[in-house]
Amino acid sequence: MFSHIMLGANDLEVSRDFYDAALGVLGIKPGSQSNQRYFYRGPGGVFAITKPIDGNDATPANGGTIGFSAKSVAEVDAFYAIGINHGGSACEGAPGYREGVAGTVYIAWLRDPAGNKICALHRIPK
Repeated sequence: MFSHIMLGANDLEVSRDFYDAALGVLGIKPGSQSNQRYFYRGPGGVFAITKPIDGNDATPANGGTIGFSAKSVAEVDAFYAIGINHGGSACEGAPGYREGVAGTVYIAWLRDPAGNKICALHRIPK
């Protein structure tokens, strides 16, 4: 169901140090840095920390995203359209392809009616 969980961090290096240690004891390798974010990959998914994109301080959920896995670009587009039509609002730009440490993805972000940031993400096969 989920593609990843991302949490905001005000001091990214302090948070990286914490998560490298805490997740390391669980067998997770240290985070890989990409675009002021650190990604931790495990057998069940990805956990990440980030400085909030909007430049404000991280608070519980500012900088946070709940990502849902999608099977295709069409599913991402449908998620976005249906979300907008059911009270969601656009954020982080239009749906589209993004390049990152994990390769190419097609992604769309929304704020739910309560303001939580969510997304649908389809990983493009290599």
